[in-house]
Amino acid sequence: WTHQEPPQASKGVYRLAPGAAAPVRVAADFNQPNGITGTPDGKTLYVAEIGAKKVWRFDIRKDGMLGDRSLVCEAPSDGMTIDREGRLYLTNGDGVVVVAPDGRILEKIAVPEKWTANVCFGGPDRRTLFITASTGFYSVRLRTAGANPAK
Repeated sequence: WTHQEPPQASKGVYRLAPGAAAPVRVAADFNQPNGITGTPDGKTLYVAEIGAKKVWRFDIRKDGMLGDRSLVCEAPSDGMTIDREGRLYLTNGDGVVVVAPDGRILEKIAVPEKWTANVCFGGPDRRTLFITASTGFYSVRLRTAGANPAK
């Protein structure tokens, strides 16, 4: 990065509409938004606010703007993804935390590193969870597939 000041006036979530020339801020007033994922039906957006250690849920309106936000859970997260059953997978320190749709933390997938950064589903049947960490790359075979189909 070569900039001395942040390129945006506030830390937020931005949307670039099809055919638009510039992004529009759809959510503001975050400490440090980072991980983001949405449901395949396009109705819900999840945003991890790593600095505040919170994950938020937004309804996506028909015009592409976001409705009110609600707290999903209190957990730091760098990256995130979602499975077909609506569970979130949050990179969280030395592993991945699995969160139920109602915000309950279900389990933690341990990773032998000090930091996990990103996570996604892949493989031919999208049942492999790939995890990037400080110095390594890991995969875990799961019984469920990722929610968002490969493009």
